[in-house]
Amino acid sequence: MSDAIRIALIVGSSPDALRARDWQLCARTQVVAINNAWQVRADWQHLVHPKDFAAERLPKIVRPDQQVHSWQEYVPAQNLFGGFVYAGGTMAFTSAYWALETLRPEIMAFVGCDMVYPAVGPTHFYGIGTPDPLRDDPTLQSLEAKSSRLQVMAAELGCICVNLTALAESRLTFPRLEFAALAGLTAREHAGLRLQVLAGLDYAQARAAREQEAELGYYFEDGRYWRHFHEIDARALAAIDRQWLGAAGQEGLLSTPVPSI
Repeated sequence: MSDAIRIALIVGSSPDALRARDWQLCARTQVVAINNAWQVRADWQHLVHPKDFAAERLPKIVRPDQQVHSWQEYVPAQNLFGGFVYAGGTMAFTSAYWALETLRPEIMAFVGCDMVYPAVGPTHFYGIGTPDPLRDDPTLQSLEAKSSRLQVMAAELGCICVNLTALAESRLTFPRLEFAALAGLTAREHAGLRLQVLAGLDYAQARAAREQEAELGYYFEDGRYWRHFHEIDARALAAIDRQWLGAAGQEGLLSTPVPSI
């Protein structure tokens, strides 16, 4: 893997995340573990968890090169990208926006973040967990739309979002990439892939979505948006979701293989 490319590997807790245990990462890759995913790799650098994450589920030993981050850090970061109502109030997106602002990666690669929960068998690599993204929450009506919004925001900052999943189904709309292809990606190939991603964006729809977000004004600085559910029009959020889906060309991403690079 080219050491010239800054990569943030975002690791979630689906059973598929365990594939990341044996991946050989380059020196410029930073591993961002969400909640329990610090157990997947011992060499994680960042652990991001919400305020209500049980203390007994945190690592007992944190090395000097490892950092644990909670709401005091990720709330201000997510606010810079419009806040929780528009970005999506679940940790897969919260951790990604934190990483985008704090680590400034050129690639954010996701594994174990598909937000697909089978009715039978383990839902998480550690067994049965709570499918948090599927809760009744107006900010999570369309996980695909929130994924598309993140993709656009990242691309504008020079960062490509890719999905390393091996699952057939995923709620993430990012281009799919095999880890082997990511591992061998050169700076020139990265630049070419970024241009292809940017070419697929609809800037008019992205601008309209931002304008509608600003007009609604659903911005709550402390991040506790659930205290304001009575103020939020779910139908208005659904309309914005549709714009973000169009802005990222979601249908093409879901049906078209990752461009050859």
